[in-house]
Amino acid sequence: MNILKSFPSSVARRGRFLALLTKSRPFSVDTAEYAKRNYASNVSEYNTVIGSLIAQRRGYLLRDVYDDMMLDGVQPVRDTFHALIVGTMKGSRLQDAFFFRDEMKAMGLPPDVNLYNFLISTCGKCKSSDTAIKLLEEMKRHSVKLKGETYICLLNALAATGRTDQVYAIVRDMTAAGLGLNKFCYAGLITAFKNKLPTTEETTAKIIELVKQSKGWSSIETSTDSGENVMMNVSEEELYNIPTAEFVHRRGFINRQLTVYHVALNACADLKSKETVETLLDTIKRDGYSYDVFIVMQAMRCYFNCEDIDSGVKIFEEYTSSRPPTAELYVTLIEGAMVGYTPRGMQIAQENLEKMYARGFFLNPKMGSDLLLAAAGEKTGGYTTANYVWDLLQSRRISPSLPAVKAYYEGLKEREIPADDPRLVLVGRMYDNLNLRFGGRRNT
Repeated sequence: MNILKSFPSSVARRGRFLALLTKSRPFSVDTAEYAKRNYASNVSEYNTVIGSLIAQRRGYLLRDVYDDMMLDGVQPVRDTFHALIVGTMKGSRLQDAFFFRDEMKAMGLPPDVNLYNFLISTCGKCKSSDTAIKLLEEMKRHSVKLKGETYICLLNALAATGRTDQVYAIVRDMTAAGLGLNKFCYAGLITAFKNKLPTTEETTAKIIELVKQSKGWSSIETSTDSGENVMMNVSEEELYNIPTAEFVHRRGFINRQLTVYHVALNACADLKSKETVETLLDTIKRDGYSYDVFIVMQAMRCYFNCEDIDSGVKIFEEYTSSRPPTAELYVTLIEGAMVGYTPRGMQIAQENLEKMYARGFFLNPKMGSDLLLAAAGEKTGGYTTANYVWDLLQSRRISPSLPAVKAYYEGLKEREIPADDPRLVLVGRMYDNLNLRFGGRRNT
């Protein structure tokens, strides 16, 4: 029932996929032959396929699976649509999310409050605040009662575009509904000020102020993931677009009590405010907490973004002197050292790539793509680091992302390399294949 093995490579483009269906699925076909070539035949099996694709983060195939269901005459149920919309949320595919919402309505299944929460969260991931507001208005028209989760989803969706006035309007609505603020609300407020333009000196001061205010969390702070979110494997961090979402299931990686600090440090790293980061690090210690991996990663990011290589390397070495390093820490160090593409920074990046592999850490597709994309931006020098990252990925048969391959390919072409160079030919071929498969897809 492995859909990925069943589909040809051209399935990545929906138009071609439908053409293939027409050819490979005639309406009149032998029953045994049909069962052999089909990967699902009822709603339960389709739900299993959908769940598998979501777990693999292959959300771009969900529309194709849904098309198959329609061609097979399989009627989706409410759980099917919830899974499809969760998958589009995880993949930040807003257009697909609303397609499934409309299909659901057309089949007489009105969205419930949990589904609206997923849709609003998707709006936040795609920085579409206006659409989130329209969903709120739709909920009111259809008398869908808002839950505490709904308010927090809205708050964080509006925060993604820096709309502090609307964020505070949501806070007032929460207060009027008898709800207090929890750590995810303060996280949203911090994100809103980070994204608000123009950035001023008051931005970081406001972040510090919000961190202090967050220490008085209200009683709703003790709320946990709802039953539906647990069933759908959606953490609160993922639902509210908190930057720690991808690490929340990693044991020992983050301290969930420090969510507000995580968001504040992430914001300061983006804002390149070294002074604010150091203030927050001191506050964490005064509050009696130890740094977790995510905190160290954000401090490193900030130092490297400020081109303070020494401080970035120092906090990495101090943390790993008493605790085992993680692959993410190494990747943060390597990627950060390449900021500015200084000779010393590129040397540090190269050395730590070698140390990382010597310690048994390997790059996954995301890490490898991030490092290749960063290394490919080097305009001078021998392109040693980019070539090394590419070779490491090829040794494990990992295909980087389209943006990473494109940047690397263009970087190679800018150098004095013969047109028939094996590396250039291989990268060019992979770029053409990835561009054919993903370059023109929806929501990209």
